[in-house]
Amino acid sequence: MSAIRAQKAYTKLDFLRLMLLSREGDRREGILLRQSKGWFQVSGMGHEALGALAYCLRADDYVFPYYRDRALMLARGISNYDMALAYFAKRESSSGGRQMPGHYSSSELNVFSVCTPTGGSLLPACGAAWAMKMEGKDTVCLATVGDAASRQGEFFEAIAFASQESLPVVFIVEDNKYGISTPTKKFLPFHLDILSDDKVVKVDGRHPDYVFEAGTEAVAKARHGQGPTILWCDIDRLSSHTSSDDHRVYRSLQDIEEMTERDPIRLLAEELISARELDESTWTRLQEETGKMVDEDYLRAERAPDPSPSDVLAHNFGPEIPAEEPPIQPGRMTMVGAINTTFRKALENDPKVVFFGEDIEDPKGGVFGLTKGLSDSFPNQVFNSPLAEATIMGCAVGLAAYGWRPVFELQFVDFMAPGWNQITTNMSTLRWRSFGDWKCPLVVYAPCGAYLPGGSLWHSQSNEALIAHNPGIKVAIPSTPEDAAGLFWTAIHGDDPCFILVPKHIFRIQQDVGKAHALPFGKARVVREGKDVTLVAWGNCVELAQTAADQADCDVEVVDLRSLVPCDYETISASVSKTGRLVVVQEDNHTCGFGQAVIAEMTRVPERWNLFLSPPQLVAREDVHIGFNPIYEYAALPAAEQVLAAIRVTLE
Repeated sequence: MSAIRAQKAYTKLDFLRLMLLSREGDRREGILLRQSKGWFQVSGMGHEALGALAYCLRADDYVFPYYRDRALMLARGISNYDMALAYFAKRESSSGGRQMPGHYSSSELNVFSVCTPTGGSLLPACGAAWAMKMEGKDTVCLATVGDAASRQGEFFEAIAFASQESLPVVFIVEDNKYGISTPTKKFLPFHLDILSDDKVVKVDGRHPDYVFEAGTEAVAKARHGQGPTILWCDIDRLSSHTSSDDHRVYRSLQDIEEMTERDPIRLLAEELISARELDESTWTRLQEETGKMVDEDYLRAERAPDPSPSDVLAHNFGPEIPAEEPPIQPGRMTMVGAINTTFRKALENDPKVVFFGEDIEDPKGGVFGLTKGLSDSFPNQVFNSPLAEATIMGCAVGLAAYGWRPVFELQFVDFMAPGWNQITTNMSTLRWRSFGDWKCPLVVYAPCGAYLPGGSLWHSQSNEALIAHNPGIKVAIPSTPEDAAGLFWTAIHGDDPCFILVPKHIFRIQQDVGKAHALPFGKARVVREGKDVTLVAWGNCVELAQTAADQADCDVEVVDLRSLVPCDYETISASVSKTGRLVVVQEDNHTCGFGQAVIAEMTRVPERWNLFLSPPQLVAREDVHIGFNPIYEYAALPAAEQVLAAIRVTLE
């Protein structure tokens, strides 16, 4: 077979050596921790037989592991020395010292970077598997998860989406009976008869033969387009949950002793000795040789260079890619029309640009028409999603990490909460936590904001501060058609995850558009010049700022931020250097809103502080929700009168 068809043949004696290598690495880390060399350890003891799954895969398949998969990772090709570097959090480790031990990653070996929230990699696995299917490949994704995480909502969303699309993904549930200290028997969906038998295959995960046989069948099924399989592997966790835990507190000594009798390494060694494929002296020699090799690897890793403090910001974002002129022509148009035109051109230019969101297919084309006509023209690139925001966000991560260009819609930004785990766990961290080895350039867009009666609590929020708080995500809110086109065009061709929020109150207003220019993130626009007060706003509040500027008894300069992350503090500073006064207007609520960040940043730098003739002012929604009756809505939102009052304060 060629290298792409298989890695190497599975043989029991060779695999016993690999299991032993995994066990000795766990033992060595436990000893080092007791010697105060290191900070934390998570053990894979008892899970070693599951490493046989690696022999079912080809080199071009993908693995989405979790933190007990030490043997699986060794079988995949990650070396014991790499494990040692990760244990000591060294600069040469896969995360550059940023992740805990057990958080494996290798883009070269198609091993997706492990995140700590268990189950967090299942939906990205579905995203990658979806890309494989759309490309017509016969590759497969293997996604592993601990038994306790099988009660996570994303576990069921992943199974549902993989089943819906017949995706080439195999889910492995590593049932070691415990979620830290809590027995999981009464919680598992397999015991509760929630999942159908044709999707679940029960496996004795203590013997590699059974794992290899079941894995081979499940992978073949996935490879031939027959959809997902869940392998429920019955195993034991022979150690405490982590080095911060002691399972003797909540497990009886009898339970622990009985469990050690089922040690997969012991069972396989005894089987091979009984079959005379291995003798006692050879077995003793193998243990001694493996122990010596592991010791040498950890001693060498301990001497490896540590990370440098100067690297802390490295790989927070990718390299800046020069912005290009967006594909819209001068004329009169709305933001919705400009966005739709931009989307159409992106789909025409690149077959790997894919759209996914609730109700975005024709004939509806999205609840606001942002994707109108696109699925009819590009049926293989524009798809309706289920009503499952975690699926939308998680699949975006997997598709982007695999090399596609997701442009995914949240129907309203208010509904991002169910997808929040994927936003904060994977989307914002993937590049940084893998020290640039993985990335997920993608675009998430969502209508946002109020000033549109009838929205109530969950159709009227702006929420930009929630997203901007997460390092590694770019955030923009355009207020004109050309800015919307420019920001989307830049984001679609960029190298980072980007959120673009589209303000509903103004996105259907017809505006005159001149020649569109290339627009990078982090570049504000001076809407009107003035010399007395700087008024900074974005999104819907740009209109409010202009209204207030028209009514003010002074010369107001209005600055539209357009991009929040990164933020153009240079343009704000240049304006305040002329006016000496600053008012920031935001639609988001007052506490911890982005306007507070702008004022804090403008006043923390001595050179900027010295520009001010009076204290800067913030106009924002009070810390209250928006009610359905328009009386409540407009009572909560900033009004022109409040902006004018803030301007007067700065002039006093």
